[in-house]
Amino acid sequence: MRSSFTYYIKGLIFITIISVLTGCYKFEGDQTIPAYVSINSINIDTYYPEQGSNSSNISDVWVYMDDALIGIYDFKPIDSVNNAGDTIKAVIFPVLASGTHKLEIRAGIKLNGISSTRAPYPFYKPIVYDNFEFVPGTTKALGNITTTYLSTTKFAWLEDFEGADITFTKIDVCELCDTNIMKTSPANNPIAYLSTNSKYSGIINLTEDRYEYGGTSYNSFDIPTQGSYTLLEMDFKTNNYLSVGVLIRDQYEFVEKQLVILNPTDEWKKIYINLGSNLSYYPLAYDYSVIFRAGLEDDNTEAEILIDNIKVAYR
Repeated sequence: MRSSFTYYIKGLIFITIISVLTGCYKFEGDQTIPAYVSINSINIDTYYPEQGSNSSNISDVWVYMDDALIGIYDFKPIDSVNNAGDTIKAVIFPVLASGTHKLEIRAGIKLNGISSTRAPYPFYKPIVYDNFEFVPGTTKALGNITTTYLSTTKFAWLEDFEGADITFTKIDVCELCDTNIMKTSPANNPIAYLSTNSKYSGIINLTEDRYEYGGTSYNSFDIPTQGSYTLLEMDFKTNNYLSVGVLIRDQYEFVEKQLVILNPTDEWKKIYINLGSNLSYYPLAYDYSVIFRAGLEDDNTEAEILIDNIKVAYR
């Protein structure tokens, strides 16, 4: 039986397509002049010791009025830059409403980094304005808004490479070509993901002599209840392809499922990877671990793969 999360995602994809095709919605009455709402960004506030980094990649907002979905809107570049010279993104959306209504904003992501599988992130708390005043012909600016993880969110794995030990274990790839994941050095090395709580990142170096990497999370995790949400978050920067998947300990064997291949990028990116839909096919399995694999590309003599802020979240 497919998990409810699989049907949930398919339903959201359908809604997304309809929203893109229609671009608007009907409102009771003869109102033709919308009210507008703008958002500069959605930030995540975390309790670092228990929830890890506050890094995020919010690509869009899901907007609900009086508990009904009225649209999905992307953050798009505007004609402005910040002090660092980066292009600023924002979202502005119309609402055919007047007077006081309930407005709900949910932070949207691209599951597995794919634009066609957008969804509101199930572990972020919706931002709710119970008595939002809509005034046709005007724009209300919400600015930079902040959300948190839902209190029911649990974390099976947190690895930010700040501790003394790294919660990875190497798997046998071959006797002479294997390498290992290390911490960047020294502290605050500019190649690392640097932030208030981050001075180090994980690094995998591939060379012609050591041209393959295979590693899993040190611990294995319980198979989630059928239909529950389980996602992997991580930041990465790499000049080589990196495969991410799950290694499932079924009743009689280990089953490896490749989920995504991360493409080379010269800047840090964040991805949210859906684990639950694959794990639900093995309801009798004992447990699973997250597996990473990489092999030096034919035209490269060396490669540098950086990862950070790994989380396996479930609810």
